[in-house]
Amino acid sequence: MAIASAGGHWVQLMRLRPAWAGLRVTYVTTDADFHQTVRQHAEQDGEPTPGFHTVTEANRWQKWRLIKQLLGIAFILIRIRPDVVLSTGAAPGYFALRIAKLLGAKTIWIDSMANAEELSMSGKRIGKYADLWLTQWEHLAKPEGPKYLGSVL
Repeated sequence: MAIASAGGHWVQLMRLRPAWAGLRVTYVTTDADFHQTVRQHAEQDGEPTPGFHTVTEANRWQKWRLIKQLLGIAFILIRIRPDVVLSTGAAPGYFALRIAKLLGAKTIWIDSMANAEELSMSGKRIGKYADLWLTQWEHLAKPEGPKYLGSVL
């Protein structure tokens, strides 16, 4: 499963697509308009048609929407049971990795390229729940994590 909120997080996630070429992937995001693009990319690349789900857009100031988002992500994860969950960020990715870890999935977090001075809020909090915790800025890497292996952009 590949999950990210709309905007830059989603753009970075889409740039990672070659990493899972040939695998069956379910995408989860906050913007239903991305469904057609995901299908077109798969068709152009000769890949299987990916799964696609949307969840409520929410941020830290929208508590009720966050709860709705959390429940939506939990429902998707319980139904799909992915082996691996990867996220480039924000609230949907944070919730997905936390729940996926409880369900026994491997988890990967790649912190946003936009956070050059410090890790994102979600990125700071997800480290102990991610099997692989990455930053895209070398100077933000630490021995205990996150690791730096390059940038997506």
